[in-house]
Amino acid sequence: MNETANPGKLKRDGADYLAYLRDQPEKPAGPTGVTWLGGFKSDMTGTKASALSQWAQTSQRSFLRFDYFAHGQSSGDFADGTIGRWREDALAAFDALSEGPQIVVGSSMGGWIALLLTLARPERVKALVLIAPAPDFTEDLMWKNFPAEIQATIMRDGRYEQPSDYDDEPYVITRRLIEEGRQHLLLGAPIALSCPVRILQGMADVDVPWQHAMRLVEMIAHDDVTIHLGKSGDHRLSTPADINRLCHEIETLIWQLEA
Repeated sequence: MNETANPGKLKRDGADYLAYLRDQPEKPAGPTGVTWLGGFKSDMTGTKASALSQWAQTSQRSFLRFDYFAHGQSSGDFADGTIGRWREDALAAFDALSEGPQIVVGSSMGGWIALLLTLARPERVKALVLIAPAPDFTEDLMWKNFPAEIQATIMRDGRYEQPSDYDDEPYVITRRLIEEGRQHLLLGAPIALSCPVRILQGMADVDVPWQHAMRLVEMIAHDDVTIHLGKSGDHRLSTPADINRLCHEIETLIWQLEA
């Protein structure tokens, strides 16, 4: 698929819409498709998503990727975004734009959204592949790590502009993002999944520490969970070796599901 092609638009409330791209082979190699869920302020044309699109075309598999509200080419003001809103975006796109059994691949915040999606659609999500997953990040990796003066700024002004290592523009962290995120926290109790879970995590990740991924492993109430820890891996996990490992995990899961 041409990355510069106009994406499809999935209508949401009012004038809002989600931009999306789909790979749909004429003769799929099998029933299992792949859905991509990106990270906080990322978009569907990033390195990993684009690599998976190429893999899907070569492998003759359906592949869905989209931009959440206020991400990438979708509509909306980022300061109005919340975990709950992005969860609803994922459900809307998953229901309207994908068919049949799916392997859901979630990166960073997308790992949190992928878990929430799977809990809501267990009959269709047949496996999860999570890359540097960041469930509960608004609370555990943001709020609890903010100095008292930043917490006070958020509570007083309703927002804080956090410099980003990945974007020229700062991340706008709103009070609503933090407070609404508390309605979707997962790591305080067993997570009732019934599908295989594969986690790829870098031990040099300064954004989502590998210990956070291990905590997730402990909380998933299912035995078929494995984690790959790369000692030198950073948060992006976008090197050719990382991409090859990601594709291999997906291919292995497809083989298991369709055997």
